[in-house]
Amino acid sequence: VQLQASGGGLVQAGGSLRLSCAASGRTFSLYAVGWFRRTPGKEREFVAAIGGSGQRTSYADIAKGRFTISRDNTENAMYLQMNSLKPEDTAVYYCAASSVNFVPPASPGLYDYWGQGTLVTVSS
Repeated sequence: VQLQASGGGLVQAGGSLRLSCAASGRTFSLYAVGWFRRTPGKEREFVAAIGGSGQRTSYADIAKGRFTISRDNTENAMYLQMNSLKPEDTAVYYCAASSVNFVPPASPGLYDYWGQGTLVTVSS
């Protein structure tokens, strides 16, 4: 599976962004997909994940109530709608795909494929 993340940019605190991840190569619905983020000096951090059918989702505490993950298997795409953004959300965001499909995993070690990342910068 090849993944291409997009949609990052500069936004003011309190604003919104929608990240997209386009997939190609294999049957997209066979994979759970997730978003992770990384800031300099920090470990890669789980943000949200969604199962192959789109029925199960998982969110990190930092995302609950502000971010929404979704997917469109007909378009081989998944999305992260981010609202009420904070300066601490500034990071490179990565999409990833996992063959562990029944419960969308939070551990990056369970993801098989990674996109290149898109930078989100939230100004105060």
